[in-house]
Amino acid sequence: MNTDLALSVKKMIIESLNLEDITPEDIDTEAPLFGDGLGLDSIDALELGLALKNTFGVSISPESENVKQHFYSVASLVSFIESERQK
Repeated sequence: MNTDLALSVKKMIIESLNLEDITPEDIDTEAPLFGDGLGLDSIDALELGLALKNTFGVSISPESENVKQHFYSVASLVSFIESERQK
C-alpha cells in the first residue's frame, strides 16, 4: 500500500471533518471509519466524498453498490484512489 497516499487520506479526513483532537497517527489504516472505528456518520460520508473529489480528483457515486466498501477504512479509500488513477 502507498503509505504516502494513506497519510494524505488521513490528513484529508482530519481537515475535511475538522477533527482537531486527532492526528494522522491516531487513525488506524485498517480500522473502520464508521461505527466502532472512527465513529463517522452519513453526514461525514458526504463531506468525505466531496473532499475526495477536491483533493484527489476521484468520485464515489452514492449509487455505487461498493460505496460502503470504499469508505470502510483508510486502506480501502487508498485502494479506490489508486484504482481510479489507473483508469
